Amino acid sequence: MIDLTFFRGIWNRINEDDVPALAAQLAYFFLLSLFPLLIFLVSLLPYLPITKEDLITLLHDYAPGETAHFLSNSIEDVLRKDGALLSFGILATLWSASNGINAVVRAFNKAYRVSETRPFLLARLMSIILTIAMIFVFIVALLLPVFGRELGEFLFAQFGLKSEFLSFWNALRWFLSFFVLFTVFTGLYWIAPNKKLKCISALPGAVFSTLGWVVVSLGFSYYVSNFGQYAVIYGPIGGVIVLLIWLYLAGFITILGGEINAYFSSKKENC
Repeated sequence: MIDLTFFRGIWNRINEDDVPALAAQLAYFFLLSLFPLLIFLVSLLPYLPITKEDLITLLHDYAPGETAHFLSNSIEDVLRKDGALLSFGILATLWSASNGINAVVRAFNKAYRVSETRPFLLARLMSIILTIAMIFVFIVALLLPVFGRELGEFLFAQFGLKSEFLSFWNALRWFLSFFVLFTVFTGLYWIAPNKKLKCISALPGAVFSTLGWVVVSLGFSYYVSNFGQYAVIYGPIGGVIVLLIWLYLAGFITILGGEINAYFSSKKENC
């Protein structure tokens, strides 16, 4: 049961583990991983049933306005270059993104009060596997919103379903995207810490982080669109500033989810 003790305990953990500084570190690695990931995804476009416009539309749906505009311009720049970027994109994405996962692992180990005792190669291999899984999930999450409607219309036509089904499916496909994000967080909180955990122990943090990512992204996007004047204040780098703040908030929520799981694990061990 969540009470005042829970909020006091989480607040103490935020201060003791210096979560804001860890979130800033994680945002830095997120930023380093983002552009190789964009190169990788854009290089894959000829082999996937999606277009550049689909990718840009997804960015505008999920990212704050200034950030989406900045990333859209980056995609356009990549597309104007030669097509020999795929292998570079794969290697750069795996290396830089696995550094981000390593930062997550260190933050979770700190939350659970454990040290990293796994061999370097094993820890790096785990980070790369988690990175590949996250890239795969990202692509699935991209395909589902873009082509979910087409799939629903196909099922509607083939099986003679009522028109209400299409409305239900349009809502369901967004829920499936939400579920994919929840699955990623569950696996991350379960596998990343250097501590033997049950899968169920990762659920509280996964629920919090999934909801937190959605709420913060939507709320921050609304704020930037209606009240933020980053472009006016910072000029051309306004999009970068918005991107960094967005990544910082995402990193903070991710680490806080791990702290929530560690708090409940500690309470259970002390009972």
